[in-house]
Amino acid sequence: MTDDPKVRGPASYFPSIEKTYGQPIEHWKRLIRERAGSRHMEIVQWLKTEHGLGHGHANALVAHTLSEKPAE
Repeated sequence: MTDDPKVRGPASYFPSIEKTYGQPIEHWKRLIRERAGSRHMEIVQWLKTEHGLGHGHANALVAHTLSEKPAE
C-alpha cells in the first residue's frame, strides 16, 4: 500500500488525455478558458468536433476547468 493519494474525479483522466492527444493539460484548459461564457456542453461538443477529443475526455477537461476559481 502506498501513501500517495489516488487522483479522483475529472483529473484522473489527465494522463490519458495527454498521452492520447499529445498536448499538456494546460493547452486544453487555455482553449476552454478562451470560450468563457459558453455553456458546458457547448464547449464539450466544440472540443469533440474541432479537436477530435472523445466525449469523456472533453467532459472531464471542461468540468475541471470550469470548476477552478479564476486567478486574482
